[in-house]
Amino acid sequence: MTSDVPSFDVAVAGGGPVGMLLAAELALQGVRPLVLERLPAPTGESKAGTLHARTAQSLNRRGLLDAVGRSSYGGVRFHFSGMFELDLGPVAGEGPSIVGSPQAWAEQVFADRATGLGAEIRRGHEVTGLTQDADHVTLTVEGPAGPYELTARYVVGADGARSAVRKLAGIPFTGTPAGVAALMGDVRLLDPLPGGWHRTPRGWLLVWGGGTHGHSRISTYDFRGPHADREAPVSPEELRSVVEHIAGRPVRMAEPRGLTRYGDAALQAETYRRGRVLVAGDAAHVHFPWGGQGLNTGMEDAMNLGWKLAAQVRGWAPDGLLDTYHGERHPVAARVLWNVRAQTALADPAPGVDPLRELFAELMRLDQVNDHLSAMISGTATAYDVGHPGAGRLAPDTELRTADGDVPLVELLRAGRPLFLCPLDDGSAGGGPGDGGSGGGRPGGHRTGGAVRAAAHPARRLRRLGSPR
Repeated sequence: MTSDVPSFDVAVAGGGPVGMLLAAELALQGVRPLVLERLPAPTGESKAGTLHARTAQSLNRRGLLDAVGRSSYGGVRFHFSGMFELDLGPVAGEGPSIVGSPQAWAEQVFADRATGLGAEIRRGHEVTGLTQDADHVTLTVEGPAGPYELTARYVVGADGARSAVRKLAGIPFTGTPAGVAALMGDVRLLDPLPGGWHRTPRGWLLVWGGGTHGHSRISTYDFRGPHADREAPVSPEELRSVVEHIAGRPVRMAEPRGLTRYGDAALQAETYRRGRVLVAGDAAHVHFPWGGQGLNTGMEDAMNLGWKLAAQVRGWAPDGLLDTYHGERHPVAARVLWNVRAQTALADPAPGVDPLRELFAELMRLDQVNDHLSAMISGTATAYDVGHPGAGRLAPDTELRTADGDVPLVELLRAGRPLFLCPLDDGSAGGGPGDGGSGGGRPGGHRTGGAVRAAAHPARRLRRLGSPR
């Protein structure tokens, strides 16, 4: 070990999209983050690529949406348990219903933003040890040149479902075990398979074409039971065998790559904070990938945690602010795990489930049911309990009158600073459209007050949020 132990404000373990976005959020607030990524270089592989409306709106409030978005869609038919009956348009509010953004692309955009703001990224550096006291955390890291130590005032584990940080901090990861065995990989199909989602009496087969060099991405959902060995590498023969079992016919394939196995375990960290150690993204919650909700939930973790942790580090956080990260984000992920488990139950290929799926599809065509499920999947239903019925929701974008003229709310939030909105004498530019009152705005864009009259002690609201330095 080296005797010269470097120190950082925050160390983030994990250089995926969640870790990189968190580092960018911290650096935006003037905090010095270090990102430690186990892999020596980005893989370029994308296991996810769907950004839902709430995530897109949050990224727009940082000026990142145009950079990450490869494609965007307005009125989109989306699925619940493979039933494409949801119309996401009515609940999206501002902006697109869905943004197509390959995970690897978003990760690079966030990494560029983080380093541009002063974050340091070390690739090929793996956290292997962790101790903490009242003032800091000491990490043992295995790097290309050997092991070394560093200290940080806080550490965040964004290092995936098998998070070393979560395990080293002693944070329990509990829930329901896997019952479904899933495989995924990119292959060149020598026998044609129809694209799309296919439920057969033997399982599910998902096929996406249009890949590079004629490759298609294939996922299989096998309901015969979980993988015997979750850690075993996937052979081309295993993938072909499972595809043929579900399809019910021979399927020749070649040039397999990126083969991986996973399951439908629904697990969540019992606490998102233990002392000076926090967890986010897959380190905090994992589930089956119905609806592309995992990456979106993780990005919203980063947006919620970033400014709060920065406030704690810089000394302007009011008492209890950092604890609201767990209080606000844990229930959101718990509800995601709940809806994903419901989707898995509905997806069972057993014939006895068919009437239930038919009934559920019929219900989804009702506007009220459609809006409820669409808001759940897209994240637009998320609201935090901050003590006022009009608060805790993302403030809608609107034109605000400033000394420099009318400015969209989203542009004022790009600096990551809290906002306090006061009505003018004519009643305009209030805490929200049409409420005629004052209101606070968090750095992430969520409201801290609702339809409160201008005389309702704005100083109190500023004290609740803290005073940035």
